[in-house]
Amino acid sequence: MEKKRVYQVAKEYHISSEALILMLREMKFEIKSHMSVIDEKMYANIKKQFEKQHDAAVKDIQKKKQISEAINKRTGGEEIPPSLSKRKKKKKKTIKQDSKQSQEEAAIEKLKALKKKEHPLEKKSKKSRKHRKKIDQVAVQQSYKKTMASISSDTRSKSKKSRVKSTEIEETHDDRNTVKVSEFVSLSELATQMGVPVNSLVAKCMDLGMMVSINQRIEMNTIELLAEEFGFKVEQLGEYAEDILHAREIEEDDENNVFPRPPVVTVMGHVDHGKTSLLDFIRKSHVADGESGGITQHIGAYSVAFPNGQKISFIDTPGHHAFTSMRARGAQVTDIVILIVAADDSVMPQTIEAINHAKAAEVPIIVAINKIDLPTADPEKIKGDLARHNILVEDWGGTYQCQEISAKKGINIDKLLEKILLEAEMLELTANPFKKASGVIIDSKLDKGRGAVATVLVQSGTMEIGEPFIAGMIQGRIRAMFDEYGVQVCAAGPSIPVQIFGMDGVPKAGDKLYTFDNDAEAKSIVQKRRLMKREQDFRRLKRVTLTDIYDKIKDGEIKDLNLIIKADVDGSVEALCDSLTQITHEEVRVKVIHQGVGGINENDVLLAAASGAIIIGFHVRPAPAAKALAESENVDIKLYEIIYEVIDDVKKALSGLLKPVITEKVMGTAEVRTVFKVPRIGNIAGCYVTNGIVKRSAKLRLIRDNIEIFSSKISSLKRFKEDVSEVTQGYECGIGVESFNDIKVGDNIEMIEVLEEARRL
Repeated sequence: MEKKRVYQVAKEYHISSEALILMLREMKFEIKSHMSVIDEKMYANIKKQFEKQHDAAVKDIQKKKQISEAINKRTGGEEIPPSLSKRKKKKKKTIKQDSKQSQEEAAIEKLKALKKKEHPLEKKSKKSRKHRKKIDQVAVQQSYKKTMASISSDTRSKSKKSRVKSTEIEETHDDRNTVKVSEFVSLSELATQMGVPVNSLVAKCMDLGMMVSINQRIEMNTIELLAEEFGFKVEQLGEYAEDILHAREIEEDDENNVFPRPPVVTVMGHVDHGKTSLLDFIRKSHVADGESGGITQHIGAYSVAFPNGQKISFIDTPGHHAFTSMRARGAQVTDIVILIVAADDSVMPQTIEAINHAKAAEVPIIVAINKIDLPTADPEKIKGDLARHNILVEDWGGTYQCQEISAKKGINIDKLLEKILLEAEMLELTANPFKKASGVIIDSKLDKGRGAVATVLVQSGTMEIGEPFIAGMIQGRIRAMFDEYGVQVCAAGPSIPVQIFGMDGVPKAGDKLYTFDNDAEAKSIVQKRRLMKREQDFRRLKRVTLTDIYDKIKDGEIKDLNLIIKADVDGSVEALCDSLTQITHEEVRVKVIHQGVGGINENDVLLAAASGAIIIGFHVRPAPAAKALAESENVDIKLYEIIYEVIDDVKKALSGLLKPVITEKVMGTAEVRTVFKVPRIGNIAGCYVTNGIVKRSAKLRLIRDNIEIFSSKISSLKRFKEDVSEVTQGYECGIGVESFNDIKVGDNIEMIEVLEEARRL
């Protein structure tokens, strides 16, 4: 029998898919959706059922015909009298009614009933459609109410009256000790949600051994830990319709349509340990040569096919400390992590961070010790360092696979690939390629000629050109798809990374992507999400309290360095903002007033001119009109290719905002031995310089009985009758103190030199 699905069989028998699904479920067959496969046994039962119903329908028609013939025979072939067809039932019947008339009436009523009788399958179909419509409406309404309730509870006060009472929500519970947040929320936003001072959260983080700033975004594990310390429970917020879309994925999965898929492998490790060089050798390309400073600035996704037909999808993550969130995303979408460590170095901070991300995502780790061709290589030392971080390799009796390699010379790369395929075989990775596609945005950017571009890793289903889709709050229709080599493709299955075009905006890296049958459904979900986002932003605005006013007065003493950040991809914008806002000081701070993907335009320059901001461009350039406007408005535009250069320059700029360190140095001391009264001038101190030097330009302090009486400057300095600029130790002089006449014999005058020293962060 040719392989058929539910909707195909339903079309064959001229009924709806829902009616056929109900029929099969009544037959005790497990059917999930209209895409489920119909096997021979199911098809035989369906055919048998329809044959029975067909026979029953034929019998009904024959019976109808017999009744009609009997009636015609009774009436002599005449039509049924109107009096009989319109006769109503009487409330009371007598036994003496005419038997022939009763038979005729019974026959007519039966004929009418047969004419109105529905086909049993059609009845099922109507009931199924009605039931499905009801379920869909209920699911959508419940999802909408749940999300709106979550938004409403964010800003409720902690008073005793803060209890949800709504007829639309079935359960009434106390949300006073529950915070509803999304992952990677900033520390200041979490403090606002909990109603506690942000400084208390920072102090608690320090107690827990975490150095964080108020603008730093934190992971869900850290959020839960901090909330628990302050007596709160955490409820993670999802986007509108996320639960419905997830349920759609599960419903459309069919065990008969599940096939093996390529593993997704993320390469992680410290800067310059050879992550991109390893992929270069595998792909026979030179990606690192094109990266600024030889350092990967963006997350990359590649699919590699081997001669035996097997495929592996690789994700290359940046090693710089600024790209923490990008590495976290890489670990969350992967099946296997390759932890690469240089044999001539050691386990570095980003190596430890990569280990923590992989363990948090609960994915297997394969250790690759690189650069074994160097004379200073010491693989055994690396294995020992890893063991101290609970990564015990198989050579040392552990469970983690390890391979010593040289990415530059290609030593043992084939053995590393064998271990990846072995690990993938043990994981038994499968996916359904026959359903609607879903995936995750790896990175996104704004291309000058093609508009918004996103790199997507397809996780299930098959993505095709022309399909409508949503990604977060962005909607679109796939106009074109390209692989990592720039070759256009028509479809992409599970574990395949592609670049897509056709969005109405730039989605955020990490957003979930779903495809749909029509634009209306996608547009409806995106509109609801945008509406809820506006509602959340509105509800986050809180009323100003006296404490807020005091905090703002204190903040007025802090100098801000306003920045506008523009980059080529969303991941770089995110990394720059996170890194720069972590540069904190009690006197100065970074304030990102605007961020975005794409080139520097005139609006950016106008905003910078109005706010006194510096524009930072990362892998982007200003438009000619924007450049001319910046020159006329004296707006500073800084362009960079490497992220740590941005951080260093911003630190230098912040150092310039710091007040200099002011120190005072005693230059000399003079003792007052007599006081001269000069008309129209005042008292002049006749002094003897006991040590150091007295300068006319210096600041002075008047000391009496070891107590500072007055601080001023010299109004006049004379030797006998001549004005002098300085007097050295062992000489007498006359000193006039500005705005002070109460000078007494025995007072001491100290000469002070004020020194200013520049400070650094």
